[in-house]
Amino acid sequence: MVGRQERKGSGTSRFFSRSEEEISTANLLHTTTNTKRPAGWRAMPFILGNETFERLASFGLMANFMVYLQREYHMNQVQAATILNGWSGASNFAPVIGAFVSDAFIGKFWTIVFGSFSSLLGMVIMTLTALLAQLRPPPCTLEEQLHGQCRDYNKAQLGTLILSLSWLCIGTGGVKPCSIPFSVDQFDLTTEEGRKGNNSFYNLYYTTQTIVLLITQTVVVYIQNDISWALGFGIPTLCMLFAIVLFFVGTKIYIYVKPEGSVFAGVTQVFVAAYKKRKLNLPPDGVDRQFYDPPLKRSLLPELHLTRQYSCFNKAALIEGDEVNSDGVCVNPWRLCSVQQVQDVKCLVNIIPIWLTSILGFLAMNQQGTFTVSQALKMDLHFGPYIEIPAGSVGVITLIAIAVWLPFYDRVLVPALEKITKQEGGITLLQRIGIGNLFSILTMLVSGLIETKRRHSALLHGGPDGVAPMSVMWLAPQLVLIGFSEIFSIVGLIEFYNKQFPERMRSIGNSLIYLTFSLASYASSSVIAVVHSVTRRKGANWLSDDVNTSKLDFFYFLIAGLSLLNFVFFLFCARRYHYKGSVKIV
Repeated sequence: MVGRQERKGSGTSRFFSRSEEEISTANLLHTTTNTKRPAGWRAMPFILGNETFERLASFGLMANFMVYLQREYHMNQVQAATILNGWSGASNFAPVIGAFVSDAFIGKFWTIVFGSFSSLLGMVIMTLTALLAQLRPPPCTLEEQLHGQCRDYNKAQLGTLILSLSWLCIGTGGVKPCSIPFSVDQFDLTTEEGRKGNNSFYNLYYTTQTIVLLITQTVVVYIQNDISWALGFGIPTLCMLFAIVLFFVGTKIYIYVKPEGSVFAGVTQVFVAAYKKRKLNLPPDGVDRQFYDPPLKRSLLPELHLTRQYSCFNKAALIEGDEVNSDGVCVNPWRLCSVQQVQDVKCLVNIIPIWLTSILGFLAMNQQGTFTVSQALKMDLHFGPYIEIPAGSVGVITLIAIAVWLPFYDRVLVPALEKITKQEGGITLLQRIGIGNLFSILTMLVSGLIETKRRHSALLHGGPDGVAPMSVMWLAPQLVLIGFSEIFSIVGLIEFYNKQFPERMRSIGNSLIYLTFSLASYASSSVIAVVHSVTRRKGANWLSDDVNTSKLDFFYFLIAGLSLLNFVFFLFCARRYHYKGSVKIV
């Protein structure tokens, strides 16, 4: 293989002298000056600030949206849930489209800008529905609601609401997949300082998101419920406006990476070229035939060496005859691909099994947002003599655990582990994800044991309403454990996708997180539907409407078993995984 050292010399190699075409395409690192270096943490207040305020705005707008639809639009539970679930599904899929547009056409910066303004427009429209009486049905008293005498919304009012949600969905598709990759672009990953800053960024990012969730589920919900819907929507809208202003303030110090065209074309070319050369034999190391390995187009990216894993793809980079011009450019990109292209494809093939395991790995998290509330409703919600905790707010315990533990993990535990393991980050990314999977299994086991005790207490000592004489704080252990699972698995996956995905597909890699959430929700719904159907036919419904007569603990143990099987599959995939650039042929 033509080595990197040959290209660092005079630059007169027959295969790799720089042509005008290469010079024109080498300017992928588009900044205000060509010599500008990444600003690192100096850029984070603007980018991370934008993301934080955007999350505060969108979470704040939607935190209590189910209640808004029922109270102000007089929708029943099914209608409101249908709209909310439809919006949620679209919002989790939109980042995939936004990531493709970003990486292939307009770049991460302009995708974030477009998404931010789209979100702002959606929020303004939503705020107007609360401010202007003609944009929603007339008020309805409690007595009218009980007798079904409320006037329904008309088509124009529903259309305005859907228009607002559509703009919010577009905004989500622009901001979510690009914010983290754009932040990563600001770190020089060829330096130790840049890599350490990048490692800490992921923990800080998730910490800020957790704090935002805490604020929206407490302060913002209180304003919307007890003060004013218009004010409760107006504050998030102002936060979105401030996020846009903050993002533009840092434009002079950002690094802007230009898109390289269709990100899937290069992947397809490798498959086609490897198929066309399938009958060729790969040479042993150091013989006559060579691999096409032109200079990197972006100097700040770490180089990737050709590996033996999935060696059938290596044939796509094997130079045969006159496939390379004298100026170093390949004649036919559908017959000869670069080593970087080949390694990018190998990265994708490597990542897919890990991604598949993450879908079932999130099953435990899905249950904490549904059945945990049902448990809390049948427990003593008093915290002390004067405070009563809303059943829907018990999830705040998870957020508090994350907000407390993540900074400790990043600033105290990681440095200590690095001294012991001599490993950057203390442990590998897959080890971190694996620990998160173990915590999810432990969460389900603890949840099952606590539910057994709760149901036993409710049946033997509960009041006429079926409330067990047990404090809701008995749910704290499982809520804290699921917080630890999120810290290790979700943050680990975010970092894993952003570091292991090919650089020019980083936005698409980041969007997989949201696609995983969506698919995990569907998987959870499928498991619930199957369990409900099978156990009901056998006369012992595990998931009946009354949680006290259900066998919810059995269901939790079933999820623990499925998570354990998924963990075994994850271990198999993790042992076979090769980190990007970890194994060289020469």
